[in-house]
Amino acid sequence: MRKTFVFIAVNGNISSNCSDFHTSSWRNILQRLDLSVQFMLLTRRNPDCAQPVNNNSDIENSNFNTSLPTKLIMHGYRMMGSKPSWADTMAQELLRAMDVNVIVVDWIIGSTALYHNAVQNSALLGLKASILIKNLISRGSTEKSFHLIGISLGAHVAGFVGRMLNGKLGQITGLDPAGPKFSKASVDERLDPSDALFVEAIHSDSDHFGISRPVGHIDFYLNGGQDQPGCSRPFSSSVYKYLICDHTRAIYLYISSIKHHCPLVGFPCQTYEHFRSGGCIECNNHSLQSCPRIGLLERAGLSADEQPKEVKVYLMTSSDSPFCVKHFLVEIFFKQLGPYDQSIELTFLSSNRSNISHLHLTIPNKESNERTLRKVIPYARFGNMDAITIEQLSSWRRKRYEIHIEKLRVSELPLNDRERPPSCIHNIVIDKKAFFAMFASCL
Repeated sequence: MRKTFVFIAVNGNISSNCSDFHTSSWRNILQRLDLSVQFMLLTRRNPDCAQPVNNNSDIENSNFNTSLPTKLIMHGYRMMGSKPSWADTMAQELLRAMDVNVIVVDWIIGSTALYHNAVQNSALLGLKASILIKNLISRGSTEKSFHLIGISLGAHVAGFVGRMLNGKLGQITGLDPAGPKFSKASVDERLDPSDALFVEAIHSDSDHFGISRPVGHIDFYLNGGQDQPGCSRPFSSSVYKYLICDHTRAIYLYISSIKHHCPLVGFPCQTYEHFRSGGCIECNNHSLQSCPRIGLLERAGLSADEQPKEVKVYLMTSSDSPFCVKHFLVEIFFKQLGPYDQSIELTFLSSNRSNISHLHLTIPNKESNERTLRKVIPYARFGNMDAITIEQLSSWRRKRYEIHIEKLRVSELPLNDRERPPSCIHNIVIDKKAFFAMFASCL
């Protein structure tokens, strides 16, 4: 085992008295070392040099301020035994955004190599973290002032801690809570809404490393919670980064939500498919009475009138930071259909004619009862949707017929925002040539 005492500052300054993460290896595991948990404090008085707060003496000699909120960050399973690459960035962005105590938890030794061993060690980590928090509360901090941010396996550890504090901690944020060993676990063995006054989870890899079921008061599912845009490029990075790209997207999106101000709004809905088909497009016609947002918001921006539980909300994102997009409802009203199903490609354009979004649709045949298609699409927040091209896709098996559209309407979500009227294109005829038109008022 090798322990370093250098915390690399964002501005390049280095102090030999600063704490940093342990490193681990398979040799450490074979030697059955203890967890070697350490708690490292960063504040605006020491933003670049972490202070240990492992015991009473450490706390007394630190900059911990009981009158400030406390953010406690817990990483998850570490296959390679290395320091999380995102840890410094998250801590620094939290300090820039708020005057808070940031405590970074290092349990690299107990979380490395064998996953099932890390799962077993997580209960002991939860106990150690709860002892620290109780100690800080005894010194004047309030239970409500604590916000635990748990990543993957660390999200369930945060749940253990919250349970040991009788669910009275202020908030827990689970960033793609781990799925393996937890998908079928009882509420006492995983993150659950009862673990804090408010529990939120952001799901980005629910079909592999993350859990699919809701585990909070509000559960955000990014792009359905599974495949993330920009993560299907295995040759653009290492195989390891490719494999965990979906899983870590929740982390980088959350960091981006702290740094940037563009809203990441989730729409309550039963399924992602129902959301994509335009079934959940308003923010005031469900029990929440508003749409929750990702970021440093109290209760995700919801009012305190009614406490939700395991509410699924869906949103789309872009492939790069700041990840936020606008959501648009596309409605196509058909005037005449052909004898066969046909496919079209819609490309939405900005004022400078750059692509904002694409939509591939199958147009029903004249025997179908469908005369309207509805789809929700994302588009970049920094562009305006001004025009569209529609191309009829070829099929070597069937003759192409003209497609007659009475009206194509696009509306920015949520629909109940009357300050953003919809835009329309009327009387569209699509044949072998690509159709192009500018959007105009629907009046």
